[in-house]
Amino acid sequence: MLIVRTPFRMSFFGGGTDFTEYFSAYGGSVLSTTIDKYCYLTLRHMPPFFEYQSQLTYSQIERFNAPEELQHPLVREALQYLPTERIQISYDADLPACSGIGSSSAFAVGLLQGLHALRGEYPDRMTLAKEAIYLERERCGEAGGVQDQLAAAFGGFNRLNFTADGYEVLPIQISKARADAFQNQLLLLFTGFTHVSGIVAREQKQNIPATLAQLNEMKALADIAQEILINGDMDEFGRLLDHTWRLKRTLSSRITNDAIDAIYLKAKACGALGGKLLGAGGGGFMLLYVPQEKREHLLSRMQAYKFVPFAFENTGTQILYRNDTM
Repeated sequence: MLIVRTPFRMSFFGGGTDFTEYFSAYGGSVLSTTIDKYCYLTLRHMPPFFEYQSQLTYSQIERFNAPEELQHPLVREALQYLPTERIQISYDADLPACSGIGSSSAFAVGLLQGLHALRGEYPDRMTLAKEAIYLERERCGEAGGVQDQLAAAFGGFNRLNFTADGYEVLPIQISKARADAFQNQLLLLFTGFTHVSGIVAREQKQNIPATLAQLNEMKALADIAQEILINGDMDEFGRLLDHTWRLKRTLSSRITNDAIDAIYLKAKACGALGGKLLGAGGGGFMLLYVPQEKREHLLSRMQAYKFVPFAFENTGTQILYRNDTM
């Protein structure tokens, strides 16, 4: 039996510049971190005592004899890519799917790591990320970028660069005290509804030729934000989040709506300097930057909303447990 734990991510700047259609021509950059909220996959070889050979458990249960029978596209394609006899896979997570925290890519990275391990294979983190990108974008045909897979595989606070020649993961070097101070000024708010990121991503992809100016500016903001993190005034980071959110909402008509806008405006009225929806948009989690002296005031005024405590993490995907008597 294997237990694989893979972190969810929080993206700050550069989202949208990780679409192949953009970065292959202009290069892309994203500033992101992973947090201590995870998806968990348990994998084992299925005992040979059932009418079916394999089982997948997530929000539903699928029992099957061949991968082609599966309704879950990601697992179906993964088992065709890495054939595994008689397998039982169970999925659990700390946060809901389709909520902007890179859950589908974390699932893909963790699943690939587990399937490889069952075969006695231990690919490096970049290989896992690239295989997850291939699985989601090519085999499953899902629209989107390539930042989530890299974040889930590597973990930590990183600058992610994308070019036609490949990907680069550069850890952000700041002191623990500064990282803790930064983390303490961030709040993670659940908007109360989820979204289907592929729908938003497809429209965003189609709009790339018309939104080049915004994407170019969003890419440049990653440089400015990184400098602020290292030795600048942290409150400027919050104001920069507000600016990038204004840019992001122009990339697709589906990124925001009246309900999301109302939450964001209330948060700003209660002391937030800036924030943004995580992920493609349309719902899920909203990240807010709130100066420490305004934090309690905001929380008291927004008690109707669910805030999720979190901490930065730097482990990336990992096998927590392995029992070789499978």
